[in-house]
Amino acid sequence: MKQTFTQKANKALGINPEDARLSKSYLFVAFAALLVGGILGLLQGLNRAGLLELPTWLNYYQVLTAHGLLLVLVLTAFFTIGYFYAGLSHTLGGLLPKVRKMAWIGFSMKLVGFVLAVIPIITNEASVLYTFYPPMAASPIYYVGLVFIVLGVWMCAFGAFINVANWRKNHRGQHLPILAFFATGVFVLLFFGSVPVAIEVLTIIPWASGWVETINVMVARTLFWAFGHTLVNIWYLTAVSAWYVIVPKIIGGRRWNDTLTRFVVIALVIMNIPGGFHHQIIDPGISESVKFVHVFMSLAIGFPSLMTAWAMFAVFERTGRKKGGKGLLGWIKKLPWGDVRFLAPMVAMIAFIPAGAGGIVQSTNQLNQVVHNTLWVVGHFHLTVGTSVMLTFFGISYWLVPYVSKRVLTPKINKLGVIQTFVWTAGMFLMAGAMHYVGLFGAPRRTSYTTYGDHATALGWDPYLLLLAVGGTLLIIGVLLQVYAVVHLMFFAPKGETEFPIAEEEENAPKTPYWTERWSRTILLMLLVVAMGYVIPMVDFIVNAPPGSPPFKTW
Repeated sequence: MKQTFTQKANKALGINPEDARLSKSYLFVAFAALLVGGILGLLQGLNRAGLLELPTWLNYYQVLTAHGLLLVLVLTAFFTIGYFYAGLSHTLGGLLPKVRKMAWIGFSMKLVGFVLAVIPIITNEASVLYTFYPPMAASPIYYVGLVFIVLGVWMCAFGAFINVANWRKNHRGQHLPILAFFATGVFVLLFFGSVPVAIEVLTIIPWASGWVETINVMVARTLFWAFGHTLVNIWYLTAVSAWYVIVPKIIGGRRWNDTLTRFVVIALVIMNIPGGFHHQIIDPGISESVKFVHVFMSLAIGFPSLMTAWAMFAVFERTGRKKGGKGLLGWIKKLPWGDVRFLAPMVAMIAFIPAGAGGIVQSTNQLNQVVHNTLWVVGHFHLTVGTSVMLTFFGISYWLVPYVSKRVLTPKINKLGVIQTFVWTAGMFLMAGAMHYVGLFGAPRRTSYTTYGDHATALGWDPYLLLLAVGGTLLIIGVLLQVYAVVHLMFFAPKGETEFPIAEEEENAPKTPYWTERWSRTILLMLLVVAMGYVIPMVDFIVNAPPGSPPFKTW
């Protein structure tokens, strides 16, 4: 693709200082959230194992709610936006001034929302366990904070759309640069996936404020999981963008087939939002046929994932063989295992194999009956998000943070990153493994430590809960190492220019068809699939509404 003068200048001079400051601020908040959320996670793990008794002014459910809010909403949202805005700036010739302003407004709104949400958590008025739906009710201030967070995300999404639309207007007939294409897909999902939760929260505020007596629990739960299910795959798509676009460049290879890459993004956007009912698979009030549609949509996401696995390992093998790898597996030794920018995402990809298999278990009705609401589910979540997504984010940070800070990755910090990757992997293996195993024995999720009156079954969980605590301790060491590396790269590493690594296409690659650029068609197909999954059950929940629920405070 022919580059414009602005793009060439951007590549030569590096990121615009104002764009860099924006991404740097987002990344700083993300890793600050990792630090605090990680500490809370350790407290949670030690308490769950019976090794730590929390003080009277801080209970387990407060810690759980804050841990979820910080890591699931703050860390992921701020990192994703910081990463993709840096990518948009680099590939589209800089951010438009009004887009940069919108991103700063979004930044402020999300911080205000976060503060509003944290205040009731600290005062023990919002221990709703992150999944904020009825019948448990938090302080109305908590939900107002969530509204601000969603509005801040929307502001950033529309800023990205404006920047992409401006580029397309000035480059008619050209394909959107691949990282900007991924960013468009992610922000489309962020907007449309957060619409249901915005509606849910706006219906909860009058109920939690006492202005209305009851609320339709089925509608609220369904709106939440339409968002919650999509959110997980937004993080996944963000990680996948680095697998396809960044990692091949780091290992000295080329990007896999451009058409396949864009098709994976399109497929994930279209199929993502339906599937929320697999989180409600044992809920009454939802017909089997509707649940089956959602299970099918959940499992269908496995197809672009399998395409990604095939494409990535083909890239690794081709690159390794070009570097002299011989025999069936000789190419593996030629990959740069000592480079944290490759090692961390590679471990993340490998972890996604068992993580994806666990997702199939939870999407299947009969198997879900065994593990639903057990620690298995928490283990699965830490394997998918805590390992596959977070290790990819960590790998990205070792080049993105110095890129926006105009500094360089030193051998010392690279070595520290390799150590951090092994520590994190070991910690997550022990913790998530113990959670999966003890979940099969019936250990419930979301409960503080109890022996249930020294019941023999509950006492049998203790050895696995100790492993959970050991894994959590290793993970907090990993958190401290990672935060130290990021702060060092952001403020103290030697000054210099760091490349934004975007892989070129394979030589003699086939031409990408232009239908991949028809985002209006992709969004229309997405909305049709969403309608197939949600219109009938939502109408049924409203027309044949069960008795509404008053607010409950169970803590």
